[in-house]
Amino acid sequence: MEAELRSQPETWATAAGLREEQSLLPAAGERIAVVGCGTSWFMAQSYAVLRESAGHGVTDAFAASEAFVDRDYDAVVAITRSGTTTEVLELLDGLRSSGNRARTVGIVGDPDTPLVSLVDVAIRLPFADEQSVVQTRFATTALALVRASLGHDLSPAIDQAAAAIEEELDDELITADQYSFLGAGWTVGLAHEAALKMREASQSWTESYPAKEYRHGPIAIAAPGRVTWMLGEVPAGLSGDLAVTGARFEDRPIDGMADLVRAQRVALARARRAGLDPDSPRNLSRSVILPS
Repeated sequence: MEAELRSQPETWATAAGLREEQSLLPAAGERIAVVGCGTSWFMAQSYAVLRESAGHGVTDAFAASEAFVDRDYDAVVAITRSGTTTEVLELLDGLRSSGNRARTVGIVGDPDTPLVSLVDVAIRLPFADEQSVVQTRFATTALALVRASLGHDLSPAIDQAAAAIEEELDDELITADQYSFLGAGWTVGLAHEAALKMREASQSWTESYPAKEYRHGPIAIAAPGRVTWMLGEVPAGLSGDLAVTGARFEDRPIDGMADLVRAQRVALARARRAGLDPDSPRNLSRSVILPS
């Protein structure tokens, strides 16, 4: 996990330069759905917000197991590191067998997998594939690819992530009792992903919410020794509301992907202190393959 985590600035830069692969993504004006499971679903959420808010067309994100793709979409984009996730393959196979006319695009880490034969176009990112069960670089590299396709300059994010990898972590962040990750707009998906990393790698108590939803109940658990971590722009008044709770408010004015790298590092540090192996966390495998 550490080696893959530390490689992210390099893999993001590689993805940003893949102009031919970016051209295979749905064009502006197309109505699309983006699907995935777990981490890939959260990246789908971020992509959907970024694409639609930039005026490129209706973009909906679904967990593959709960996707409603029979809605006259022009294209369906599936994100999957392994290319073997049952729910994603079942969805793509169902689209093909039903005669649905939506073009299918797969973004995959391992190119030698069943996904490739089920999509019209496969965008292969083998340089971002991983050995650790706990995902870091594939997810963020897929997001870097789609952000670059939307015209984002990733240079600031790459530089900030490189700095985040080398900075010394505050011990108070590593030893906290509980974490609530918040996002706004495209960083809501990143907040969900940060919380998932903390659960997977270190078995920690974590929650995640859209930032403005946090005051509708979840702020009740904010307390000394706990962390509320904002990825993205802070809603007005939130920092003041948190100050009276005694919780630590973590708010770094950097690109959300770079801040996610910081959260990944905290998750890894907590795992090590607890004597856990984030490459083989309990109850998890690299890919969820369900019995037929």
